[in-house]
Amino acid sequence: MDRVYLDYNATAPLRTEARAAMIAAMDLLGNPSSVHAEGRAAKGLVERARAQVAAAFGAEGADVIFTSGATEGAALACAGRGLSGAMIEHDAVGAWVSEDLAVDAAGRVTVVDPAHSVLQLANSETGVVQDLPEGLAVSDVTQGFGKLPVAFNWSGAEMALVSAHKLGGPKGVGALIIRRGTDLAAQIKGGGQEMGRRAGTENVIGIAGFGAAAEAAACDLAAGVWGRVEKLRNILESTIAATANETIFVGKAASRLPNTSCFITPGWKGETQVMAMDLAGFAISAGSACSSGKVRASRVLRAMGYDDAHASCAIRVSLGPDVTEDEIMRFAESWLTRWKKHRARMA
Repeated sequence: MDRVYLDYNATAPLRTEARAAMIAAMDLLGNPSSVHAEGRAAKGLVERARAQVAAAFGAEGADVIFTSGATEGAALACAGRGLSGAMIEHDAVGAWVSEDLAVDAAGRVTVVDPAHSVLQLANSETGVVQDLPEGLAVSDVTQGFGKLPVAFNWSGAEMALVSAHKLGGPKGVGALIIRRGTDLAAQIKGGGQEMGRRAGTENVIGIAGFGAAAEAAACDLAAGVWGRVEKLRNILESTIAATANETIFVGKAASRLPNTSCFITPGWKGETQVMAMDLAGFAISAGSACSSGKVRASRVLRAMGYDDAHASCAIRVSLGPDVTEDEIMRFAESWLTRWKKHRARMA
């Protein structure tokens, strides 16, 4: 039977629109910094993608700086600024901030000084969605962009991080959105590309795919695609809860991404579950893809008050628009079969 991919928060499958845009971009010869016709054609493609990302994110009038991904964007936005964050932030952000903002048991963060703080719109592991305060220094919307209705221009943030591969674009490209007039020093210096904020010849092929994916993701959001995904996520949780009643669904008391379910089964290691389900034909994870290769308890769950024993028994299932109810039920049945075997061994 075909494998079922349930790890969309790690990376989403490449969209058809993005693939087509990237293939077309491969035929362009010019360097976007060149003034001849070939260079102008490449520059035009980059600027078209910049406009697509800005429109999809409600960032018209802001500066869209293309980067190699949200991790580079975080370094550009946060380095040397003395910003505050919370332990639930992605490692890419946590590397640059003091993690002193309080997190409650539902995964919600209390921001004391927005102008000197970083806050994610949605957590990649738990799916918990935050209310972004007015005047926030940096918002990390990497997981929420394309899944939640959010616009940079009404968010009140000074800067925002986005990544292409989370919404069906290519890996290795993202953007930092900057409110026009914001002072920002370049971290990668050299030429004057990206308005002098990020030197280096632009990744024209990746940027073209990003623009096309952002435009398609905005259309999906407007069409209500994620409402159907949320119903499937709820079916999954209710099916598992009906039998494995000791299972803890993390963040269920808070607003969550429509596609994300993080659940803890006490006594059954998350890494063991991931391997068992992989062998059964299902791709899931035990946390953020950037850190799940390290066998340690999730710091996100520890920040929410879970001890290491519980945090190490969590898995994350993250759905996408292409997932079907049949696939969800197959996963639930397969997981429950293995849960029963685990229970029998522990008895």
